[in-house]
Amino acid sequence: MHITKPRLSFWQIINMNVGFFGIQYSFGLQQTAVNPLYSFLHAKPEDLPLLNLAGPMTGLLIQPIIGALSDKTWHPRWGRRKPYFLIGAIFCSLCLFAFPFSRALWMAVGLLWILDAANNTAMEPYRAFIADKLPASQRALGFLTQSFFTGLGITLANLSLFFFQKVITGESTTSDGQSGIPYWVYGSFFVGAVCSIVSVAWSVIKTPEIPPTAEELAALRAEHKSFLTPFKEIFSSIAHMPKTLWQLALVYLFQWYAMFCYWQFISHSIARSVWNTSSEENSKLYEEAVGWTGLVNGFYNIVTFLSAFGLVWMAKKFGAKKVHVICLTMASLALFILPFIQDKYLLFIPMIGFGIAWASMMGVPYIMVVGSIPKEKYGVYMGIINMMIVVPMIIQTLSFGYIYQNFLESNPANAILFAGALLLIAAVATTRMRVEKTEEEIEVAMGSGH
Repeated sequence: MHITKPRLSFWQIINMNVGFFGIQYSFGLQQTAVNPLYSFLHAKPEDLPLLNLAGPMTGLLIQPIIGALSDKTWHPRWGRRKPYFLIGAIFCSLCLFAFPFSRALWMAVGLLWILDAANNTAMEPYRAFIADKLPASQRALGFLTQSFFTGLGITLANLSLFFFQKVITGESTTSDGQSGIPYWVYGSFFVGAVCSIVSVAWSVIKTPEIPPTAEELAALRAEHKSFLTPFKEIFSSIAHMPKTLWQLALVYLFQWYAMFCYWQFISHSIARSVWNTSSEENSKLYEEAVGWTGLVNGFYNIVTFLSAFGLVWMAKKFGAKKVHVICLTMASLALFILPFIQDKYLLFIPMIGFGIAWASMMGVPYIMVVGSIPKEKYGVYMGIINMMIVVPMIIQTLSFGYIYQNFLESNPANAILFAGALLLIAAVATTRMRVEKTEEEIEVAMGSGH
């Protein structure tokens, strides 16, 4: 039975997405702080890809399973999606609090596995939450509101690194007595621990979920459930996956491999091009480079949340596919320019295009494919889309160390240029996608002519 979903006010859409802010603050720390933190614990640059295996592996294992489970969940008080992102936020907060107390590399790596599992548990149902709650005419606004909070959360995470570096001094020691994690890192992670749970709790309290119809509820209760049920659901959904999602998988192969290269090597690239040093040569100068990298990454995320709502208008007027192609091209050009900049203040200029592109990456692809997904499988397919994100990341963590040493001369600037080339390929692959409209969108389009 077709149910018309009520249109939500702008502030209702804001309230339902506030929790995404806390999740993305944590993700921002993973982007900018975790790799330098590994370096503070004396990891080598060529080991960084493998040390980041936690993110894509937990995403591959957790998100599709959580998506499949949330599709089959309903509780009169807690709803369908909210229990998952609430539990994820609780564990995320605990890990963020513990992270800066790492005294050895193995401890930091272990906490990253738990932290990323918690983030993935929280984030996947949030994507399906938008598709559940909003009519087709408001989905672009819903997904790009998440882009807004992505930019805001990651911005504050990155700026906190620069801020606390200026006000907190001193450093811890590792288990073998060497210098370890600077105390200014603690402030950023403690703020993240608070933001994660408070923002998600706000959305849980403020936003009711749409209950299933009597027929849907009867189907949920009648369905046989076992340990293997979510796995069967995932494999069945992949086997019958719409062509549009396969096309998106090709785009994501290049897009997310490139982004992982950027996050792992941008602080090293800036240290080399601006400070003419590395983490091995001068730890104090490298700390300055890390703080400035936080400022640069914070700036591009400011651009992200300022441009997110503008992309809603552009996606409706020009089409989501065209918008994403242009945005990926801008990101590619930014990374082609970045390694050659020697003035730290000029680093912000290419980040304008990169920030707009990041807003697109976090929202526009979901607009392109949501019309091809059956509504009763929003959760599992949003999890499968995340598999398309994490598989390239797994490939990157396993392959890029070799590529970095043998083909890129162990030069972080070359890693950033390599990422720029991959983003350009992703833009070309996006032009090959075929975007379908839902019945609701067709009805809206027809109705607008009267």
